[in-house]
Amino acid sequence: MELNVKTLDGKDAGKVFLSDAIFGLEPREDIIARMIRWQLAKKQQGTHKSKGRSEVSRTGSKMYKQKGTGRARHHSARAPQFRGGGKAHGPVVRSHEIDLPKKVRALALRHALSAKLKADELIIVDQLVASEAKTKALVVSFEALGLSNALVIGGTELDTNFQLAAQNIPNVDVLPVQGINVYDILRRGKLVLSKAAVEALEERFK
Repeated sequence: MELNVKTLDGKDAGKVFLSDAIFGLEPREDIIARMIRWQLAKKQQGTHKSKGRSEVSRTGSKMYKQKGTGRARHHSARAPQFRGGGKAHGPVVRSHEIDLPKKVRALALRHALSAKLKADELIIVDQLVASEAKTKALVVSFEALGLSNALVIGGTELDTNFQLAAQNIPNVDVLPVQGINVYDILRRGKLVLSKAAVEALEERFK
């Protein structure tokens, strides 16, 4: 399918052909949801930790004699029911990662790209280059394209001036094409791809 190409100033810059195998799929929410769950689980640090009864710093001796006090039988003050005791079944340091086949991950990215195109939230620009690192000038260009909440994907190397100008704009993320991912695509309203990014994606999924 063909899509119009824009410049950063919002002017027409020809057309580009998009592969149906990447941008023309019927989006499946279940595959996209599995991918987002995989990404967020992988992102978790898993450093939460509480001390168990073997780790708290309290005496391990018997609290009082077994019989004759009229009270319940207890041994160590480290037990969870006592103030200052260890926590029972508390969180431990662990990895939250789950398994997801590589082919499913690749398919999820194609479904996310197709979903953006189907929702008319995909914009192709000829190149992401700024003459100077001025945020104010780039904001004007984004307004011409109707961008207020967007993920911008460039080629394998980003223009330094463009990257510096965009980093202070709220709700706008700029990534090289190798950093494209399903979660960032869906958390932003518009997806902006440079022609170089489109070529790199088609080469990747060839």
